Amino acid sequence: MGKPQLVVITGPTASGKTALAIALASHYQAEIVNADSRQVYRHLDIGTAKPTPAQQGLIPHHLVDLVDPDGSFDAARFREHASRAIDDIVRRGKRVFVVGGTGLYVRALTRGLFAGPAADTALRARLQQQEDQAGRGFLHRQLQHVDPASAARLHPNDTVRLIRALEVFQLSGTPMSQWQREHGFRERPFETLLIGLAVERKTLYQRIEQRCRAMLDEGLVAELQRIWALGYSPELPVLQTIGYAQTGRLLGGEYEREEALEHMTHETRRLAKRQMTWFGAEPEMRWFAPTQMAEIRLAIDQFFAIPTH
Repeated sequence: MGKPQLVVITGPTASGKTALAIALASHYQAEIVNADSRQVYRHLDIGTAKPTPAQQGLIPHHLVDLVDPDGSFDAARFREHASRAIDDIVRRGKRVFVVGGTGLYVRALTRGLFAGPAADTALRARLQQQEDQAGRGFLHRQLQHVDPASAARLHPNDTVRLIRALEVFQLSGTPMSQWQREHGFRERPFETLLIGLAVERKTLYQRIEQRCRAMLDEGLVAELQRIWALGYSPELPVLQTIGYAQTGRLLGGEYEREEALEHMTHETRRLAKRQMTWFGAEPEMRWFAPTQMAEIRLAIDQFFAIPTH
């Protein structure tokens, strides 16, 4: 028995990963392992573009709705859960598609994690307190001084990962980006085909705006109200991510609807740029337009050694 085979479908937000993956998974009798860092959270559906119940009914999806909004989840936990799901899928004779735009999750699964210093609870609490007192964006500015490479790929609101990057630097004196270059991502537990979806920038930005508007039209405001009504704090890190942060300000009267949409669209475009920078640095990525179904299927056939006619 060789290494388990994974087809990874990734790319920037709104590039069409979900629809394409479901069509391909149906053809190849595969199951989907989610690699989106927000779709693991329960109740966050519209704002994360989570596959709908109907879509999940077509193809089994794993690592969706794993934790509550106040739960913790990171790349190490993702790798643990994903590895178990992959073992189960392969054991049942199905193929595996890993689908999502969280580059660190994809890399952690396919190439391992760097060790780094162990977590320091007291230091993390101090860093969180500094962010609370100085205002949002403080930790990101601090990280820009000591580890600009990590700061460039992290959103200023991504407090959990900002704290980890600063923690690594303060405990070791070495930037996390250097740890990753020198020590990490060398494991190869799977045989992997990396498929990246490339969309022309103007088209992608139009799709992003359409998606953000659709989220508001389809009930993102009501979704966030339900989450708050369940007792979850608006200050939770996952509720300060793109879509939920702007919707919260809309509900709080800080934004009008069109202003919230404008900010949401702008931040999503920035996210797409960061994703393309991350995936563009993956030497084994094979890029396709989402419409190149025949070419994508040929690449997958060759990967699985399926005879072509």
